[in-house]
Formats: sequence, C-alpha cells, structure tokens
Amino acid sequence: MAIISIIAAIGKNYELGRNNDLLWHIPADLKRFKMITSGHTVIMGRKTFDSINNRPLPNRRNIVITHNSKYNFEGIEVAHSVQEAMGKIGQEEEVFILGGATIYEQFLTKTDKMYLTMIDSEFDADAFFPRFDMKQWEIAEHIPITDDEQAGLNYSFLTLQRIR
Repeated sequence: MAIISIIAAIGKNYELGRNNDLLWHIPADLKRFKMITSGHTVIMGRKTFDSINNRPLPNRRNIVITHNSKYNFEGIEVAHSVQEAMGKIGQEEEVFILGGATIYEQFLTKTDKMYLTMIDSEFDADAFFPRFDMKQWEIAEHIPITDDEQAGLNYSFLTLQRIR
C-alpha cells in the first residue's frame, strides 16, 4: 500500500487560501513542492485544479476529484470520490494530496506523512487546513527559515510522520 502524504503550506491559524488562490508567494516552498512531488501521483480537488489554470502538473500523474460526471481535461484522471481516487493509486510508493481544504479533511485520517510549510503569519482566508492532534505525529524534520528576503516571511519546513 502506498504512503499517503499531504503536502501543504499553511498560515499561523491554519489558513490555506482565499478566493481559490494562495495567500503568499514563497519561491523556496514552490521549489520544495516540485522536488518532493515530481515523479509521483498527486491527488487534488477540482477547485485546486482550477486554481492551477486547469493544467496538469508536469512529471506527475494527476488525479482530480470532482462530483461532476462530465468533468474532463487532457492529462488528468478523474475520480468522483476519495475512495475512487484511492482505488486508482495502485502499487506506488508515495502519493501526495494537494488539497484543497475539503480534500485534506477527507484524507487526514488516511495520511501517513505530512510535508507542511508552516508560515509564521496570520492571513485573511476563506479556506483552512483541518486541525489535527500533534500527539498523533512525530517530527521527522524541522527546518526553520528566518532569512527569506524574497518572500518576506518567516516559515518552517516541517515533515511529520504519523505515530503507529
């Protein structure tokens, strides 16, 4: 069975986005996202796929979850539920959940690992990452970034492993 991993950037109050867009621009986070997810299957909701201009992420197998039975874009596989998306995974080593909020919430109990960029700022958001109990997770990696002048934000790259 594949390792199910969530990858997300979240604000101090678990903010994810507003109006189907990110609240920040952190080039180092985008570079980390690409490095971690390249060559793997990624699963996202339809709104998240819309937010990346309906373009499949290159060098990744893209699965989009939607309730719309007619939804179709070149370069993606469509699933109509979390269970259907899970059924498409196959023998892969690790699969990445890209969001949005509802998809994260539905996958959280199935998740083995989380790659989080924890941004040390508060934002005006309308989408939030689901709250989770840190007692169920161990920190595998914590890299604080306090000198990113390009982004103008302090943040940490955090990798969490579920305690089994």
